[in-house]
Amino acid sequence: MTDARPMTVGLVGTGRMGSAMARSLHGAGLPLVLHNRTRASAEALADELGARVADTPAAVAAAADVTLTMLADDAAVDAVYRGSGGLLEGVRPGSILVDLSTITPDTIRALDAPVRAAGASLLDAPVSGSTATASSGGLTLMVGGDAEVLDRARPALEALASTIFHLGPIGSGAAMKLAVNTVIFGLNGALAEGLVLAEAARVPRELAYDVLAASAVGAPFLGYKRSAFLDPAGTPVAFSLDLAAKDLGLISTLAGRLGVELPQAAANAALVRAASAGGRGGDDFSSVAEALRRGARTQSTRPPGGEEADR
Repeated sequence: MTDARPMTVGLVGTGRMGSAMARSLHGAGLPLVLHNRTRASAEALADELGARVADTPAAVAAAADVTLTMLADDAAVDAVYRGSGGLLEGVRPGSILVDLSTITPDTIRALDAPVRAAGASLLDAPVSGSTATASSGGLTLMVGGDAEVLDRARPALEALASTIFHLGPIGSGAAMKLAVNTVIFGLNGALAEGLVLAEAARVPRELAYDVLAASAVGAPFLGYKRSAFLDPAGTPVAFSLDLAAKDLGLISTLAGRLGVELPQAAANAALVRAASAGGRGGDDFSSVAEALRRGARTQSTRPPGGEEADR
């Protein structure tokens, strides 16, 4: 990868975040090879960007200098790497595989030896940010792996991120991403509670949100989740309750293995479970606020004796 030609970047996983990343990579002038389990998704994106579509992850890895994976969970990552037609079947010596998914450190560490045996290199580089920051190249990347490999992968990663942290060996990025998400789920739950409390005190929702965003608790999260909290019915899902529950499970597993108690994460997991009830797991994870409103409305219909009021 020392010649003057542009680095060819493979991308496996063209969901909401993967598609946003592809647009940033395209904007940086990097040739793209795409694959998605649902081929139509990759084809639509390829038509938009003038990219190629590969039939398998192996074909992506065979064509690319750096191959990025952005997938839903540990099982999907393992299948894309190790399964029939997977990355390990096609990866070229000297190339780099980079997983951007939110998974456990153990899963990515277990892939390091077979990637090295194929003559390639592996990084874990999970992301922090929204689809909007992905599209604009403003993500934060948390990278685990060799510093020299990170330097070789930078033309691809710098197209995605305004901030790149090298945290240590393989698995460090995955662990840090779970730490970041631990805080995000706390922010999400606390924001929902504060907003619902203000509304119950007859402060208009939008005005209450503006005050919270301008206060000491203001954070980028409040900026990019604004429409989801103010207009939940009219805002597309960015990150579902089901995915939140998955990540909270990973956080709990890692904490248990490390002997760390996380009572706030346990409370957030309970809140997500409550919000998911009744088949609502596909709703955005900001809908915990709607779950709290539903609870408040239910309580308001109960007389002091606890029986439901006649309707």
